[in-house]
Amino acid sequence: MSSTQGNGEHWKSLESVGISRKELAMAEALQMEYDALSRLRHDKEENRAKQNADPSLISWDEPGVDFYSKPAGRRTDLKLLRGLSGSDPTLNYNSLSPQEGPPNHSTSQGPQPGSDPWPKGSLSGDYLYIFDGSDGGVSSSPGPGDIEGSCKKLSPPPLPPRASIWDTPPLPPRKGSPSSSKISQPSDINTFSLVEQLPGKLLEHRILEEEEVPGGGGQGRLLGSVDYDGINDAITRLNLKSTYDAEMLRDATRGWKEGRGPLDFSKDTSGKPVARSKTMPPQVPPRTYASRYGNRKNATPGKNRRISAAPVGSRPHTVANGHELFEVSEERDEEVAAFCHMLDILRSGSDIQDYFLTGYVWSAVTPSPEHLGDEVNLKVTVLCDRLQEALTFTCNCSSTVDLLIYQTLCYTHDDLRNVDVGDFVLKPCGLEEFLQNKHALGSHEYIQYCRKFDIDIRLQLMEQKVVRSDLARTVNDDQSPSTLNYLVHLQERPVKQTISRQALSLLFDTYHNEVDAFLLADGDFPLKADRVVQSVKAICNALAAVETPEITNALNQLPPCPSRMQPKIQKDPSVLAVRENREKVVEALTAAILDLVELYCNTFNADFQTAVPGSRKHDLVQEACHFARSLAFTVYATHRIPIIWATSYEDFYLSCSLSHGGKELCSPLQTRRAHFSKYLFHLIVWDQQICFPVQVNRLPRETLLCATLYALPIPPPGSSSEANKQRRVPEALGWVTTPLFNFRQVLTCGRKLLGLWPATQENPSARWSAPNFHQPDSVILQIDFPTSAFDIKFTSPPGDKFSPRYEFGSLREEDQRKLKDIMQKESLYWLTDADKKRLWEKRYYCHSEVSSLPLVLASAPSWEWACLPDIYALLKQWTHMNHQDALGLLHATFPDQEVRRMAVQWIGSLSDAELLDYLPQLVQALKYECYLDSPLVRFLLKRAVSDLRVTHYFFWLLKDGLKDSQFSIRYQYLLAALLCCCGKGLREEFNRQCWLVNALAKLAQQVREAAPSARQGILRIGLEEVKQFFALNGSCRLPLSPSLLVKGIVPRDCSYFNSNAVPLKLSFQNVDPLGENIRVIFKCGDDLRQDMLTLQMIRIMSKIWVQEGLDMRMVIFRCFSTGRGRGMVEMIPNAETLRKIQVEHGVTGSFKDRPLADWLQKHNPGEDEYEKAVENFIYSCAGCCVATYVLGICDRHNDNIMLKTTGHMFHIDFGRFLGHAQMFGNIKRDRAPFVFTSDMAYVINGGDKPSSRFHDFVDLCCQAYNLIRKHTHLFLNLLGLMLSCGIPELSDLEDLKYVYDALRPQDTEANATTYFTRLIESSLGSVATKLNFFIHNLAQMKFMGSDDRLTLSFASRTHTLKSSGRISDVFLCRHEKIFHPNKGYCDLVYTFFHPLPRDEKAMGTSPAPKSSDGTWAQPVGKVGGEVKLSISYKNNKLFIMVMHIRGLQLLQDGNDPDPYVKIYLLPDPQKTTKRKTKVARKTCNPTYNEMLVYDGIPKGDLQQRELQLSVLSEQGFWENVLLGEVNIRLRELDLAQEKTGWFALGSRSHGTL
Repeated sequence: MSSTQGNGEHWKSLESVGISRKELAMAEALQMEYDALSRLRHDKEENRAKQNADPSLISWDEPGVDFYSKPAGRRTDLKLLRGLSGSDPTLNYNSLSPQEGPPNHSTSQGPQPGSDPWPKGSLSGDYLYIFDGSDGGVSSSPGPGDIEGSCKKLSPPPLPPRASIWDTPPLPPRKGSPSSSKISQPSDINTFSLVEQLPGKLLEHRILEEEEVPGGGGQGRLLGSVDYDGINDAITRLNLKSTYDAEMLRDATRGWKEGRGPLDFSKDTSGKPVARSKTMPPQVPPRTYASRYGNRKNATPGKNRRISAAPVGSRPHTVANGHELFEVSEERDEEVAAFCHMLDILRSGSDIQDYFLTGYVWSAVTPSPEHLGDEVNLKVTVLCDRLQEALTFTCNCSSTVDLLIYQTLCYTHDDLRNVDVGDFVLKPCGLEEFLQNKHALGSHEYIQYCRKFDIDIRLQLMEQKVVRSDLARTVNDDQSPSTLNYLVHLQERPVKQTISRQALSLLFDTYHNEVDAFLLADGDFPLKADRVVQSVKAICNALAAVETPEITNALNQLPPCPSRMQPKIQKDPSVLAVRENREKVVEALTAAILDLVELYCNTFNADFQTAVPGSRKHDLVQEACHFARSLAFTVYATHRIPIIWATSYEDFYLSCSLSHGGKELCSPLQTRRAHFSKYLFHLIVWDQQICFPVQVNRLPRETLLCATLYALPIPPPGSSSEANKQRRVPEALGWVTTPLFNFRQVLTCGRKLLGLWPATQENPSARWSAPNFHQPDSVILQIDFPTSAFDIKFTSPPGDKFSPRYEFGSLREEDQRKLKDIMQKESLYWLTDADKKRLWEKRYYCHSEVSSLPLVLASAPSWEWACLPDIYALLKQWTHMNHQDALGLLHATFPDQEVRRMAVQWIGSLSDAELLDYLPQLVQALKYECYLDSPLVRFLLKRAVSDLRVTHYFFWLLKDGLKDSQFSIRYQYLLAALLCCCGKGLREEFNRQCWLVNALAKLAQQVREAAPSARQGILRIGLEEVKQFFALNGSCRLPLSPSLLVKGIVPRDCSYFNSNAVPLKLSFQNVDPLGENIRVIFKCGDDLRQDMLTLQMIRIMSKIWVQEGLDMRMVIFRCFSTGRGRGMVEMIPNAETLRKIQVEHGVTGSFKDRPLADWLQKHNPGEDEYEKAVENFIYSCAGCCVATYVLGICDRHNDNIMLKTTGHMFHIDFGRFLGHAQMFGNIKRDRAPFVFTSDMAYVINGGDKPSSRFHDFVDLCCQAYNLIRKHTHLFLNLLGLMLSCGIPELSDLEDLKYVYDALRPQDTEANATTYFTRLIESSLGSVATKLNFFIHNLAQMKFMGSDDRLTLSFASRTHTLKSSGRISDVFLCRHEKIFHPNKGYCDLVYTFFHPLPRDEKAMGTSPAPKSSDGTWAQPVGKVGGEVKLSISYKNNKLFIMVMHIRGLQLLQDGNDPDPYVKIYLLPDPQKTTKRKTKVARKTCNPTYNEMLVYDGIPKGDLQQRELQLSVLSEQGFWENVLLGEVNIRLRELDLAQEKTGWFALGSRSHGTL
């Protein structure tokens, strides 16, 4: 296979992964230029004698190409590019595979001695060749009439005459080297460094083939030069193009249609690619390609020699050619190399007994008392291939899965003595997952889901040996060497900015040629020096446009020349007339350039290094704790400055600061203000030392240096007065952070290059960020740190052997109260300096308050070495934290390695289901790790290896992280590490998933951009390509869940929504024939990360409620972002939006109360069904109210609230949250705290008047709210870890403060209950919500979905011939013929003829909404009604919460009363203990939730007191009417605990619980 073919497949793979065409064009252009430069370098002519008589040196596929004329448009550019495209196999490899056989050049004349470097077949016209002038190398040469003109166009600019560099004899042969008359050994360049050499594998290529000239004394003549500027201009134009021409892109997509995916792992290799092209190609200066005379008798006719300049004897320094200066480097980055080593240990250390089981997706398990009770029974249907009919069991929730398997085997096997239950598994029908045999049935989330929605539990019994094993790892997967670099290069990522070894070698050859000419010159030094300067500029430009001070000083010794600004101090021109002086200048210049190359390789992790031995690593180490010098370094300059800055800014300066965990260690220091300088490039030079007033031994190990570049904007013309100058505010232009201690804890030393991030991006000093090197135009800051003869290493001290530990109760009551007030803040973000001081002083008393550790550590005054023993001792003796609290130690505030190691140790007990709940936050926490390898990374990789579900979601979260430019490099390595660990089968599966997602994203984008009338046709065409994907791949798992395995698309069930984003509604064919089709929504153009985060929080809330025994029956659907601006959402069946339900009653249906109740009645015609639906509605509606309020979910209209036919309500589309309301001008559209309207209350109350069921709804809301409040720290931790994820509405502490304020952690439960009750009343009374619904109804009238079908409003579902069978007979009374040709009526008519459930019942017995007074709570006592109270006593205070009243009598005039509650604490002769509630209007079942407090009552007095409670109806000017009363003797209540219950109202009697 040729290199061209290989590269083509590589780019196709990258494109299918998702790399943009612009990035692909840039990368391909880079490869083109390097290939072209390689060919030009080797295609030097040996004979110039026949140059004028022979055809043109450059042969094209079309004669007479105007090579360097101005571009005449896109087609001309492409023609030029085709001439430079492709890669010559002889430049890549020195041998051919056995399959290809010996090469045979079709245009050669006669047999060729030796191996011909050209591939089989005729020479392609698409290549650019320079041929030997002695033969007619190629027949496609220009005609005679074009020769002269062509030569004029191809001739270089006139150069000054120069003596041949071959006039002097060559160097004598080196010791141990072949004779000078023999061919020197070519230098090899590895493209892959393989662990073992595979037979027939193309391993390396040679870029140089040299011949020594026998005798060496002939007069040398120069080869006619080529206009390199023209080539560079053309390639640059390609680099600037946004996309390829359609013809060129067609090849790049062919791999997709042939079935090659983006991560083609079908042929895994253990090698690591080291030759990388990661940068935009640099501009190349004019180069002199010299040839040597030799005996023409030895020339082989027809052979295209590739020759290069050899070392000349005149060189005063022993420096080899460009290709000999650099050697291939496996991995220059020591941190990455150490990470690879850790990875090998992790993979080899996996103790797997049965590799077959590693391919199973196990059903998630969440044990909870709600689902494991012995009284809860399950009806389970088990299917088996050995049985014709399914088996039905009634099982206990706490029964284990293997017990159910054993019961099933009793029916399938006559003899169970040789049957092992462990050889069988149960698979939920329709899902590609398996129940865990040793766990209880009710603990599986699949079983819990079926119970919640009353879905039949259908399981399939399978033998393990017949289960799919395509995802299982193998022994070879774990034992093969890591291919980290190989996997990094197959990812979707920006083009990294590194030059290749070959291209740099070419630039150095040019430099050596010019240096030789300069050394051998007898005069005209300025022009010779100018060519040297140009070659140096080309090298520096390729090396990130960096010009070090040593290069500047060396160039200053050269005479003035046009290519460079004149130095301030002019040297005596006569000095360079002496050859020795020129040699000294060249030596200094060459040494400076090689130092720059070494610096570049270290900075950019290049795949090569200088052959000149670098600095030896220090064996001497000094402890940082003993190094008392101040931290100092030199800020030299910023390189690669945008030219536009020169006209926009002046007075540039750099601000440097030191921070640890977001806290600055000292005041920032600034450089002086400097202007632009122009040497080889534009740069800003300070060359100034920065000395911080901090000693090195007082620096924490994770100290970050943050540098920010500022400048003053140039005032506009006419406003340059001094006053305007004073008013100008400096603008931040860029920033960068770097750790002072590396991953080996050694203090940074030597010269460093740091790429600046634009100031528009976040500048968080609280976390580490890689320098910006992946953007080709990033500004580069050069800092010179001091060097020494030893390494300064930070060694972690051990914790103190003794650390005090005192009881919290031993503190004074005042101190306890103050500490508890501080701890109630629940988050370190709102600690004041006084809070921190008090916490740290009392830290030894806080051990019992386990969750306070993050607050205590955040209060530590310093993290320097001397303070660590005390901190580590405190950490070691702290009580084991639960995983929810330990998450708080992974914030950016705690960069200390020991703290994070302990946090990971504490969260190590997470179950897989819990780990999945917190996985997005843990992936974000990787950003806060100082180094690539960390305990958190190892923990996640280990858990991912052991569970496929974790691997699946970890992969997609890391893939999404690649889009974060500041951390893309880190996520690249972590994603490569995951792919390296997970095995070949899973890598291929991820390949298919990426392929499918890209195909769907392309289709969604096309449908979205098309005209509405053309969308349906485009959708159908695109679905055919998706069908082709499944034809090639067979099956694929959806990113939504590894349990969703599909094998095809169902086009007839696919459509799109007519909303702004035009999401696709897709139906996939399930692989499992026992399962239904899988329906999803694919969105393109919406960022689904916010939806993911919101649904994650709601899912965690639901689990908290369930764990506390309160199942709010929340509908949790899957949603996953598969890239920025695209993702998948699970479709919930049998659900409709509130808008569609309401508009069945007209466009004003949102103002009516009956639509929701009528719709539920229609779908639940039976009385029991309707009561169950109402119950589901009450619970789910309460859960939605709490969740949407706590998370501040806005933009709530009736199209993003849905209702299932089972009564479950849920919200969708979370584009606005944390209080970021949508505005209508200056008016907030979301005026109510949450959506709770009168039609929802109508369903709850069973009518338009409040009922006791409304009390239950309020109690559910308040109970759910208080349960979430108990976990305030968890939600603040989770959301706090997401502050860096890039979601615009969660970016600072103000967004986090919204949740903190909503949860009110400082309130008591009673106060929180009162608060939320008022919120319910406010929402129910809000007219703005209904008005918003109505406006949305009007706005949506113009939209009609592509699959909207006519339905019958009175029919609960649509009948079809397929679903309901054939109708036997119909009795027709009358008919009227109406026909619209564009509408389909088949299913509509079919449904009309089916009987309704209400028709099957006797007239008058149809179910109605159940009345309020007979539901769940039966009245106790007398007919006068009941009052619900909560009574408690604490700190000499008596608390009485009046909650609800039910069953009050109507007034004498038949109207509802306006009740309120009045209380006295008897005896009270002066009537001073009167307390009363607010008045409830027009209700017999009021809700108050008001707290009435009596202060200063000793506990002994309570025994003598009696509570008198009266319920009265306010009558305005008339006397209030007594509705009932009750007296409660407090001595009969045990007030040590809160007492809550219903008290009967009636005449003056004593109340009892």
